[in-house]
Amino acid sequence: MSFMAAAKVFACPFVLVALFSMVASDPDLLQDLCVANKAAGIKVNGFPCKDEANVTEADFFYSGLANPGVINNSVGSVATGANVEKISGLNTLGVSLARIDYAPGGLNPPHTHPRATEIIFVLDGELDVGFITTSNKLISKSVKKGDIFVFPRGLVHFQKNNGDKSASVIAGFNSQLPGTQSIAATLFTSTPAVPDNVLTKTFQIGTKEVDKIKNKLAPKKT
Repeated sequence: MSFMAAAKVFACPFVLVALFSMVASDPDLLQDLCVANKAAGIKVNGFPCKDEANVTEADFFYSGLANPGVINNSVGSVATGANVEKISGLNTLGVSLARIDYAPGGLNPPHTHPRATEIIFVLDGELDVGFITTSNKLISKSVKKGDIFVFPRGLVHFQKNNGDKSASVIAGFNSQLPGTQSIAATLFTSTPAVPDNVLTKTFQIGTKEVDKIKNKLAPKKT
């Protein structure tokens, strides 16, 4: 093999790594700041930038993760996001956080983040966590205060508090707006609705069971 051919073979893995790094998270910055101008009424892949003359420290500050969220749902958990919708200065920066709080026995139901890998740091309590690969393998572990666990981008994952005390985690994402699709809610509460015959055949259940699940998952009227 010639020197040039060997160099090309050696370089290929590094090219692939570079290409993957470019698509693994939000796009790279093109300027120092692009604070989201949410009132612009313009649709782009992200938000248009606020005039830099109007940027203030408030665009980069949020105190919403300091205290536990109020849990008032049937699954026993609540997520509080600190993403570009809460912190305008995150626009184009490719990162965000969330705080997830769990009641005793609480569950963050199986869900995905289509635009981000997630990493959690356990603040309090003990959780059983896991994700499922595309080959249908469950990767799971029990984690406790101070532990870290990673959920790869796009894979279905969950967290369950099996203790008799409350638990909480801080979650980090490599996207300013990772998005969340809860599997059950996505399938049974979409608008327009997924056809019943799709759900009955997928889950091998009858229409009565479908209606029962829909009623249980339907948003509570206030």
